[in-house]
Amino acid sequence: MKLTKMSHSCVRLEKDGRVLVVDPGGFSEEDAAVGADAVLVTHEHPDHFDEGRLRTAMEANPAAEIWTLKAVADRVSAAFPGRVHTVGHGDAFTAAGFDLQAHGELHAVIHPDIPRITNVGYLVEGGKLFHPGDALTVPDQPVETLMLPVMAPWNKISEVIDYVREVRPQRAYDIHDALLTDLARPIYDRQIGALGGSEHLRLAPRDAVQL
Repeated sequence: MKLTKMSHSCVRLEKDGRVLVVDPGGFSEEDAAVGADAVLVTHEHPDHFDEGRLRTAMEANPAAEIWTLKAVADRVSAAFPGRVHTVGHGDAFTAAGFDLQAHGELHAVIHPDIPRITNVGYLVEGGKLFHPGDALTVPDQPVETLMLPVMAPWNKISEVIDYVREVRPQRAYDIHDALLTDLARPIYDRQIGALGGSEHLRLAPRDAVQL
Protein backbone atom coordinates (compact mmCIF):
# COMPACT_ATOMS: atom_id res chain seq x y z
CA MET A 1 0.00 0.00 0.00
CA LYS A 2 1.36 3.40 -1.00
CA LEU A 3 0.79 6.40 1.28
CA THR A 4 1.06 9.90 -0.17
CA LYS A 5 0.85 12.82 2.23
CA MET A 6 -1.05 15.81 0.89
CA SER A 7 -1.24 19.13 2.75
CA HIS A 8 -2.70 19.27 6.26
CA SER A 9 -4.85 16.20 7.04
CA CYS A 10 -5.34 14.83 3.54
CA VAL A 11 -3.73 11.53 2.56
CA ARG A 12 -3.92 9.35 -0.54
CA LEU A 13 -3.68 5.58 -0.35
CA GLU A 14 -3.06 3.37 -3.39
CA LYS A 15 -3.37 -0.40 -3.70
CA ASP A 16 -3.80 -2.64 -6.73
CA GLY A 17 -4.26 0.35 -9.01
CA ARG A 18 -7.05 1.93 -6.95
CA VAL A 19 -6.96 5.17 -4.98
CA LEU A 20 -8.54 6.08 -1.64
CA VAL A 21 -8.37 9.69 -0.41
CA VAL A 22 -9.07 10.85 3.15
CA ASP A 23 -10.06 14.42 4.09
CA PRO A 24 -9.45 16.57 1.00
CA GLY A 25 -10.19 19.81 2.82
CA GLY A 26 -9.66 23.48 2.15
CA PHE A 27 -6.04 23.44 3.33
CA SER A 28 -5.12 20.63 0.93
CA GLU A 29 -4.25 20.90 -2.74
CA GLU A 30 -6.97 21.72 -5.28
CA ASP A 31 -6.37 18.35 -6.96
CA ALA A 32 -5.99 16.41 -3.69
CA ALA A 33 -8.85 14.03 -4.50
CA VAL A 34 -8.55 13.93 -8.29
CA GLY A 35 -8.15 10.35 -9.45
CA ALA A 36 -9.79 8.89 -6.35
CA ASP A 37 -11.99 5.84 -6.60
CA ALA A 38 -13.31 6.56 -3.12
CA VAL A 39 -13.15 9.50 -0.71
CA LEU A 40 -13.50 9.32 3.07
CA VAL A 41 -14.38 12.40 5.12
CA THR A 42 -13.95 12.40 8.91
CA HIS A 43 -16.08 15.45 9.75
CA GLU A 44 -17.57 18.69 8.52
CA HIS A 45 -14.90 21.27 9.36
CA PRO A 46 -13.67 22.99 6.20
CA ASP A 47 -10.03 22.01 6.65
CA HIS A 48 -11.20 18.38 6.23
CA PHE A 49 -14.29 18.73 4.04
CA ASP A 50 -14.38 20.96 0.97
CA GLU A 51 -17.33 20.60 -1.38
CA GLY A 52 -15.40 22.00 -4.33
CA ARG A 53 -12.62 19.44 -4.02
CA LEU A 54 -15.16 16.66 -3.66
CA ARG A 55 -17.07 17.83 -6.72
CA THR A 56 -13.86 17.95 -8.76
CA ALA A 57 -13.05 14.37 -7.80
CA MET A 58 -16.56 13.07 -8.39
CA GLU A 59 -16.79 14.71 -11.81
CA ALA A 60 -13.33 13.43 -12.81
CA ASN A 61 -14.40 9.87 -12.03
CA PRO A 62 -18.14 9.18 -12.44
CA ALA A 63 -17.66 5.88 -10.57
CA ALA A 64 -16.07 7.51 -7.50
CA GLU A 65 -18.00 7.30 -4.24
CA ILE A 66 -17.90 9.01 -0.83
CA TRP A 67 -18.08 7.48 2.64
CA THR A 68 -18.65 9.83 5.54
CA LEU A 69 -20.74 10.55 8.63
CA LYS A 70 -24.30 11.85 8.48
CA ALA A 71 -23.47 15.54 8.95
CA VAL A 72 -21.42 15.57 5.76
CA ALA A 73 -23.53 13.06 3.84
CA ASP A 74 -26.61 15.24 4.32
CA ARG A 75 -24.80 18.12 2.60
CA VAL A 76 -23.56 16.24 -0.49
CA SER A 77 -25.98 13.37 -1.11
CA ALA A 78 -28.32 15.40 -3.32
CA ALA A 79 -25.45 16.43 -5.59
CA PHE A 80 -24.22 12.86 -6.02
CA PRO A 81 -27.26 10.58 -5.79
CA GLY A 82 -26.41 6.98 -5.01
CA ARG A 83 -22.72 7.73 -4.56
CA VAL A 84 -22.63 8.89 -0.93
CA HIS A 85 -22.64 6.39 1.94
CA THR A 86 -23.21 7.18 5.60
CA VAL A 87 -21.06 5.41 8.18
CA GLY A 88 -20.64 5.57 11.94
CA HIS A 89 -18.68 4.07 14.79
CA GLY A 90 -18.37 0.30 14.48
CA ASP A 91 -19.26 0.06 10.80
CA ALA A 92 -17.10 -2.13 8.56
CA PHE A 93 -17.15 -1.57 4.82
CA THR A 94 -15.08 -1.80 1.63
CA ALA A 95 -14.19 1.19 -0.54
CA ALA A 96 -11.87 1.23 -3.56
CA GLY A 97 -10.82 -2.30 -2.63
CA PHE A 98 -9.72 -1.29 0.88
CA ASP A 99 -11.17 -2.96 3.98
CA LEU A 100 -12.22 -0.20 6.38
CA GLN A 101 -13.68 0.26 9.83
CA ALA A 102 -15.11 3.42 11.36
CA HIS A 103 -13.97 4.34 14.87
CA GLY A 104 -15.03 7.21 17.10
CA GLU A 105 -18.05 9.45 17.41
CA LEU A 106 -17.12 12.98 18.52
CA HIS A 107 -14.67 15.71 17.59
CA ALA A 108 -12.14 16.58 20.29
CA VAL A 109 -13.11 19.38 22.68
CA ILE A 110 -12.03 22.77 21.31
CA HIS A 111 -13.52 24.71 24.25
CA PRO A 112 -16.32 23.78 26.67
CA ASP A 113 -18.44 26.62 25.26
CA ILE A 114 -18.24 25.22 21.71
CA PRO A 115 -20.66 22.34 21.02
CA ARG A 116 -18.90 19.17 19.89
CA ILE A 117 -19.63 17.91 16.41
CA THR A 118 -19.41 14.33 15.17
CA ASN A 119 -16.13 12.86 13.93
CA VAL A 120 -15.20 9.40 12.73
CA GLY A 121 -11.75 7.92 12.18
CA TYR A 122 -10.94 5.25 9.61
CA LEU A 123 -8.96 2.07 10.24
CA VAL A 124 -7.52 0.77 6.98
CA GLU A 125 -6.77 -2.85 6.10
CA GLY A 126 -7.22 -4.28 9.59
CA GLY A 127 -4.91 -1.80 11.29
CA LYS A 128 -2.29 -1.16 8.65
CA LEU A 129 -3.14 2.55 8.98
CA PHE A 130 -5.45 4.68 11.14
CA HIS A 131 -6.61 8.23 10.36
CA PRO A 132 -8.45 9.64 13.40
CA GLY A 133 -9.67 12.93 11.93
CA ASP A 134 -9.95 15.53 14.70
CA ALA A 135 -10.03 13.26 17.72
CA LEU A 136 -7.63 11.16 19.74
CA THR A 137 -9.59 7.95 19.20
CA VAL A 138 -7.87 4.71 20.15
CA PRO A 139 -8.99 1.78 17.95
CA ASP A 140 -9.73 -1.55 19.60
CA GLN A 141 -6.99 -3.31 17.65
CA PRO A 142 -3.27 -2.79 16.92
CA VAL A 143 -2.23 -0.03 14.52
CA GLU A 144 0.87 -0.21 12.35
CA THR A 145 0.84 3.36 11.00
CA LEU A 146 -0.89 6.19 12.86
CA MET A 147 -1.69 9.43 11.10
CA LEU A 148 -0.99 11.78 14.00
CA PRO A 149 -2.75 15.18 14.38
CA VAL A 150 0.19 17.14 15.72
CA MET A 151 -1.05 20.73 15.93
CA ALA A 152 -4.63 21.97 16.25
CA PRO A 153 -6.70 24.46 18.26
CA TRP A 154 -7.96 21.46 20.24
CA ASN A 155 -4.72 19.80 21.30
CA LYS A 156 -1.39 20.34 23.02
CA ILE A 157 1.84 18.42 22.63
CA SER A 158 1.47 16.46 25.88
CA GLU A 159 -1.84 15.06 24.60
CA VAL A 160 -0.23 14.18 21.26
CA ILE A 161 2.58 12.32 23.03
CA ASP A 162 0.16 10.46 25.29
CA TYR A 163 -1.96 9.53 22.28
CA VAL A 164 1.02 7.90 20.58
CA ARG A 165 1.80 6.06 23.80
CA GLU A 166 -1.77 4.77 24.07
CA VAL A 167 -2.14 3.65 20.45
CA ARG A 168 1.40 2.24 20.37
CA PRO A 169 1.78 2.19 16.57
CA GLN A 170 4.92 0.99 14.87
CA ARG A 171 5.24 4.46 13.36
CA ALA A 172 3.41 7.79 13.40
CA TYR A 173 3.29 10.27 10.52
CA ASP A 174 2.30 13.89 11.10
CA ILE A 175 -1.01 15.22 9.83
CA HIS A 176 -3.04 18.30 10.82
CA ASP A 177 0.15 20.29 10.42
CA ALA A 178 -0.78 23.23 8.18
CA LEU A 179 -0.73 25.60 11.17
CA LEU A 180 2.65 24.36 12.37
CA THR A 181 5.47 26.69 11.33
CA ASP A 182 8.83 25.41 10.12
CA LEU A 183 10.37 27.05 13.20
CA ALA A 184 8.31 24.83 15.51
CA ARG A 185 8.62 21.54 13.62
CA PRO A 186 11.98 20.50 15.16
CA ILE A 187 10.50 20.96 18.64
CA TYR A 188 7.59 18.66 17.83
CA ASP A 189 9.89 16.16 16.12
CA ARG A 190 12.23 16.04 19.09
CA GLN A 191 9.61 15.78 21.82
CA ILE A 192 7.24 13.34 20.12
CA GLY A 193 10.15 11.25 18.89
CA ALA A 194 11.80 11.12 22.30
CA LEU A 195 8.69 10.60 24.43
CA GLY A 196 6.05 8.91 22.26
CA GLY A 197 7.64 5.47 22.24
CA SER A 198 7.09 4.93 18.49
CA GLU A 199 8.98 5.93 15.40
CA HIS A 200 7.90 9.50 14.57
CA LEU A 201 8.09 10.56 10.93
CA ARG A 202 7.11 13.48 8.75
CA LEU A 203 6.38 13.72 5.02
CA ALA A 204 6.30 16.88 2.96
CA PRO A 205 3.19 17.38 0.82
CA ARG A 206 3.14 14.92 -2.12
CA ASP A 207 5.92 12.79 -0.62
CA ALA A 208 5.09 9.08 -0.60
CA VAL A 209 6.16 5.88 1.16
CA GLN A 210 5.31 2.20 0.87
CA LEU A 211 3.65 0.65 3.91
